[in-house]
Order: sequence, then C-alpha cells, then structure tokens
Amino acid sequence: MTETTPARRGGRQLPTAQELRIWRDFIETTAALGSRLESRLQGDSSLSTGDYAVLLALSEAPEQAMRSSALASHIGWERSRLSHHLGRMERRGLIRRQECATVPRGAEVLLTTAGAEAFGKATFPHLRAIRELFVDALTPDQIGAAGEIAAALRARLDALRED
Repeated sequence: MTETTPARRGGRQLPTAQELRIWRDFIETTAALGSRLESRLQGDSSLSTGDYAVLLALSEAPEQAMRSSALASHIGWERSRLSHHLGRMERRGLIRRQECATVPRGAEVLLTTAGAEAFGKATFPHLRAIRELFVDALTPDQIGAAGEIAAALRARLDALRED
C-alpha cells in the first residue's frame, strides 16, 4: 500500500495518508479554535460557549422561549446534558424553566432579563474574537469554501442520522 493507494477492509475504502493528515489538521485546528474562543468568551463575559449557545437560541426564539426538547435539538445536545446545563444557568438567573401549558410533562425554557443582558454584553466581544481568530485568518474564497465544507459535512451527518 502506498500513500495514495487506500487499503480495503470489508469492502470499504480507508483514508489515504494524505487524507488522514488533513483530517488530523482539521480536527486539531477546530479543537484549538474552539478552545481559544471558549477562553475568550469566558474571560470577556463569564459565559461558557454552552451558555452562549442556549442564550443565542432563546434570544432568537419567538417570545424568547423554547420547549426544552426543541432547544436540545436546536443546539445539538442530548436532553440530559441540556437539563444539567439549564439547572446551572437557572441558578445564575440566566434562564427560567416552567411547565409547558400546551404539552403535558413538557418544559419550556425562558430567557430572563439577566440572561438577555448577559448575552447582549457578551455578543460584541465574542463576534470580535470570531473575526480575529477565524474570519481574518482566511481569504473571502476560503471563507466560502469553509461554508461549503461545513454544509457538506452537516448534510452527511443529517443523512446518517436519518438512517
């Protein structure tokens, strides 16, 4: 097997050495970028990226409220993970949970005034960090390619989830 000749196992083609190098660079760079953004967000606002994702989703939702199951799906988290995280956010006064009036045993998550204020204060520094660490590192063509890559990966993951 050479660097450009993929191995076959069970009829499936394995990544080439070059593809594996690119994959590793992609994963390691994504992790480093996420870590740097998390650190900046935490330092600038005392919010985690998880807090920010929840607050963003609620700020964009009608009446700044969502059913917890819809919120979990929207941000791509398991419901148990979201439940634990919402408990911490609720203790900090960022969100409030209440029973859903229209769905038995359903819970609704509401953005509080304190949550909206925290989100508002965090947004400009967070967007500035995204500009500095991601946007400014790439050309406009690379930004477009990154969008296409993200869309292709998301489509593949969505298709696999439906199987």
